Amino acid sequence: MRPEPRLVEVRKNVLKQNDVTARALREQFRAAGVFVVSLVSSPGSGKTMFLEKTLTLLRQNYRVAALVGDLATENDAIRLARSQAPVKQITTGTLCHLEAAMVESALQEWNLNDLDFLFVENVGNLVCPSSYDLGESLRLVLISVTEGEDKPLKYPTIFNSADVAVVTKMDLAGAVEFDWNAAYGNIQAVRPGMKVFKVSAKTGDGMDEYMNFLTSRLGELRDAIVSRS
Repeated sequence: MRPEPRLVEVRKNVLKQNDVTARALREQFRAAGVFVVSLVSSPGSGKTMFLEKTLTLLRQNYRVAALVGDLATENDAIRLARSQAPVKQITTGTLCHLEAAMVESALQEWNLNDLDFLFVENVGNLVCPSSYDLGESLRLVLISVTEGEDKPLKYPTIFNSADVAVVTKMDLAGAVEFDWNAAYGNIQAVRPGMKVFKVSAKTGDGMDEYMNFLTSRLGELRDAIVSRS
C-alpha cells in the first residue's frame, strides 16, 4: 500500500493550526464584544461595492472597520476607504484565501475594544475559503444575478460553510433575465433553511433589511456577553 501523500498530511496540519488560531481569535472578538462578518464570493460578484455600502451605512451609528484580502493589489482597500472606516489590506501573494493567522497579524495594531463591527473580505474564490475558519461570528456567501442561478449547485461546500447568502446586483436582474425563484430554490436545495437577502448596493434596495439583521445580531452578541458575566 502506498503511504499517504505528504501533501495531504501538510494540509491537515495547516488546517489544524488554522482552527487553533481561529478559536483564539473568536474568543478575543467575543471578549471585546465585536461582531465579525466575513464575506466570500467569486470575482466580480460586487462584494467590494456591497461592503463599501455596508460600512458607509453602519458608520453612521456604529464603530466599524474592515480587512480586505487580495492576491496582489490594494485596489479594494482603496475603494473601501471611501467609506471613511478604518481599512487594512492583506496581500496573500499566491494564496487563494485568507487564513486565521493573516487576520491575527493584521489586527495587531488595532484595539478591538474600539469596534462594534469588523468585516473581513476574503479573496475572490468559492473553493479554498470554505475550509478556513477566520474566527468570524457570521460568514456571508455572495452571488450576483450576472453569475446565473446555479452557483449553489456548482459550489455546495461554500454554501454549507456559510451562514447567510446574499444575492447582489438585483438592479440588473431584469436585464440578465435572472430567475430569483430558481436561485432561491437552488440555495435551499444545498442548504435548507438558509437565510437569503437580495440586494442592490447601487440602488440601496434590500440594504435596510440586511442592516437590521446585522444590528440585531450585534445586540444578541452583547446580550450573551452580559448574561455570562
